[in-house]
Amino acid sequence: MSAPSPAPTDQAPATQSPQVLRVLICDEMNPGNLDHNGFQIDYQGNMDRAETLRRLSQYDALITRSRTKVDRELIDAAGPRLKVIGRGGVGVDNIDLDYASLRGLLVLNAPESNNVSAAELAVMHLMSAARGLTRSDRKTRAGEWDRKFLGLELKDRTLGIVGLGRIGSMVADRAQGLRMTVVAYDPYVPESKFERLGVTRAATLDELLDAVEFLTVHTPLTEETTGMIGARELARMKPDSIVVNAARGGIIEEQALVDALHSGHLFGAGVDVFVDEPPTADHIFLGAPNLGITAHLGANTREAQERVGAEIVSRVLAALQGDVSKGAVNAPALDPKTLEALGGYLDLGEKLGRIQAQLLPGAYDIEVTFRGEFPVDPAPVVSSVLVGYLSGSTDERPNMINARALAKERGLNLAVREQTDSPDYQTEVIVKVSTQGPTQGPDKARTRTVGGTVFGRSPRLTRLRDYRVELEPEGYILIASNQDKPGAVAQLSTLLGTWGINIAGMALGRSQRGGEALFTLTLDEGLSAEQLRAIRNLDVIDSAYLVKV
Repeated sequence: MSAPSPAPTDQAPATQSPQVLRVLICDEMNPGNLDHNGFQIDYQGNMDRAETLRRLSQYDALITRSRTKVDRELIDAAGPRLKVIGRGGVGVDNIDLDYASLRGLLVLNAPESNNVSAAELAVMHLMSAARGLTRSDRKTRAGEWDRKFLGLELKDRTLGIVGLGRIGSMVADRAQGLRMTVVAYDPYVPESKFERLGVTRAATLDELLDAVEFLTVHTPLTEETTGMIGARELARMKPDSIVVNAARGGIIEEQALVDALHSGHLFGAGVDVFVDEPPTADHIFLGAPNLGITAHLGANTREAQERVGAEIVSRVLAALQGDVSKGAVNAPALDPKTLEALGGYLDLGEKLGRIQAQLLPGAYDIEVTFRGEFPVDPAPVVSSVLVGYLSGSTDERPNMINARALAKERGLNLAVREQTDSPDYQTEVIVKVSTQGPTQGPDKARTRTVGGTVFGRSPRLTRLRDYRVELEPEGYILIASNQDKPGAVAQLSTLLGTWGINIAGMALGRSQRGGEALFTLTLDEGLSAEQLRAIRNLDVIDSAYLVKV
């Protein structure tokens, strides 16, 4: 049976004009200008689900806020025409990212739109805690006219910032406008950014805590940052300090913060975020003294909400035209041929990047070298290396699409080299990172090199510094160096045994007989900071590092 003839139309044939791309906005927002050449943007705020399911197949892109649940049912209803899903704001909890990626759909958000509002709220909490605004408001409303309370000035005080990303940088700028001295701790940011912002760099978190009177945190919530400010860290701060968390609940331990307020060690604090939101009626924060609380309002200003709508529309339209450099949250699957050829190398690249991020955070240069003949162009492996290196250290979650743009924003210089010969393996990926930059002399430069290959589809670590090793990059890896003398491995193994930590694998290497040696141990579980210090204190150990892959 032949196909039916097309219905008569008075429009020009499709071959004579470009296809109009259609975008559906199904949640309430302020999308700004909807008149864009080549696009038809339909704004239907609060569209009910049944109508969205019925109409979505007619669109190339969908834009939502948090109300619409973009699950498998909705994605399947979209059919093959849908290419992009945009989420106004930061979170994407209402979108099934895994299924969207499997279907090849690009998911975008617009987290930067909230940065100014989030930074201003953090500064507001600092000022409010310093002057006891919530305390005075509560007492005045209760009929108590208390004019004896003495607050603190911010001028000439030292502010510590944990996390010098976009929001942390804005807080630094505003604090300097208040004549505060700013010190920051962020091992993933190069020295050049600290100098550009006029911010003093703290080499460690403890060094920061010892130096400051005010503290604010601006990091993603990761395994590394969860609980990073606890009872020990708060105790290090000067008496009558002020602490603010307007980033993510859990970065500052809730019980430790309340205890420090009750004891009087802290002058005051401010929080915009909780571990569990909304809090229960008996939450410990609600009865804590000198604690200002807001209901996760960091993004809630009129200006931010206007920017969110306009920005997500702009990014979706750019993505439909091929520019996916901004706001990508996921990475749609590579084509089957590339994925089949590079699958193991993509995994290897991300693991090499993760190892380097722990061995030498805050690099200025990253160099990726491909040795040997790869079955297809290995360029995607470069992105996977950057994903590994940047994971947990940026305001945005890195992926195969946005990794290069995030690296450029971070100030990383990227170099890619290819060598057709590979003296030791059929193919090998070498990742070299360096802190050498224009503001650093040769005496400050540090370099780390790691390398690996793929056996079948299984990654293998083949190089650490100038040493050849061979081990599976999984779990926890203890990297130790020592002089090539008997007893080092035995002493370390005995110490691990006393702690009940099992060694899953081992690799040895040395520069020359009797010279420096390096050995790596894969462990079934991690080490505490105290245990790592005990290893470093062994007479037979020169250095020791623990990385989690």
